[in-house]
Amino acid sequence: MKGVLTAAALLLLPATGAFAQQTATAPARHGADAADGPVDRAAVDRLLDDRLAGLEALYRDLHQHPEMGFQEHRTAKLLAGRMRALGFEVTENVGKTGLVALYRNGPGPVTLVRTEMDALPMEEKTGLSYASRAQATLDGKQTFVAHSCGHDVHMAWWAGAAEALVSLKSRWSGTLLFIAQPAEEPLGGAQAMLDDGLLTRFPRPDYALAAHVGGGMPVGTVVMKEGVVLSASDALEIVFHGRGAHGSAPSSSIDPIVMGAHFVSDVQSVISRQKEAATFGVITVGAFQAGSVGNIIPDTATLRLSLRSFTPEVRSLLLNGVEKTAQGVALMAGAPDPTVKRLNGSAATQNDPRLTERLGPVLKSAFGAGAVLIPASVPGFSGSEDFSELAASGIPSAYLMIGGDLPETLAGYKARGVAPPTNHSPLFAPAAGPAIRNGAAALILSVLSLNGPGSR
Repeated sequence: MKGVLTAAALLLLPATGAFAQQTATAPARHGADAADGPVDRAAVDRLLDDRLAGLEALYRDLHQHPEMGFQEHRTAKLLAGRMRALGFEVTENVGKTGLVALYRNGPGPVTLVRTEMDALPMEEKTGLSYASRAQATLDGKQTFVAHSCGHDVHMAWWAGAAEALVSLKSRWSGTLLFIAQPAEEPLGGAQAMLDDGLLTRFPRPDYALAAHVGGGMPVGTVVMKEGVVLSASDALEIVFHGRGAHGSAPSSSIDPIVMGAHFVSDVQSVISRQKEAATFGVITVGAFQAGSVGNIIPDTATLRLSLRSFTPEVRSLLLNGVEKTAQGVALMAGAPDPTVKRLNGSAATQNDPRLTERLGPVLKSAFGAGAVLIPASVPGFSGSEDFSELAASGIPSAYLMIGGDLPETLAGYKARGVAPPTNHSPLFAPAAGPAIRNGAAALILSVLSLNGPGSR
């Protein structure tokens, strides 16, 4: 996931409105056996308990062997082998390193369940006995690689959900489309799989499900938000073209560093003066690269930006505002037009309203007070995901957030007055076992709700 996942204030909100009324009336069911009664949370937990040690072993293996986007060769092979052993039809190398696993179980809906495979170019500092020391090449340089976003947890609960659903195949009908997506972090993997025929080479999904572990969120919490969940994200590169000169003779130059500096300041007026104050939008200049030594004015300056927004209107405003500001800065300096390049991007992630209304009672019944159902009137989270590309392709989608920290761990951080490490921190170390169990349970029960007897 690109950006911040957790928002503690939202987790304190009770469910309200029609969404809450529907979930409040869902009957709680306990103690049924998977073989002879309703498939409820207790029955699913019993299935997962038998598999949890193996799933944790898979998690630790993946954690120690992280791979970056479109380099997930070992990861994909490992997951492909597990899915074939369960009886899935597996197709590898979809969207470069992506994986599609198909399980046909009679007539009924096609439900897609997605996990991500890629890790981050950063050094892990958790001190775990199985901490990653892996390295890879990025832009010609060696970098450490770590699963500091939690995709290793996601892959484990994805595998656990597949195993349990195969065991429960007499309780549902239809087709499972389990996909392992590459390159979520750079926001290119989902589109790569779509471009490689995800929706044409395989049965078109009726529904799509995904979930993300959250640092700073207590284990046992499952969050589902109506409407916009995560922001749109756009990554831009701007190159200002100047004229180099000696540092002692700046009048002989067109200084691209000065242009870049003006741009960094001026572009924030798009947020403060052009964007409606009540709407969400962020423009961050995260990289400014120019020159080599202090006494040479360089020819160019390169800036890299991250833009975030919730609505198409604000997204367009930010993109246009950035480009016009860059052009204006260059014009004032008497420089050529800058080169503005969009590196990647994805739309805002939105939960389908009918799907959230359908799954809300299921999660509330299974997780009780741990199910946090956030209405559409509450703003989304500022992080971003390319799972949104499936919804943009017309697939009703639901995206869940799963608590990843033990309550006592969070209490310890609070007592010390220290914020807990969250996703993308080098110290991020979720309580993997409980998170895997809860994430798998949420996905299993959601699929059973969508593909169970009432859906036929």
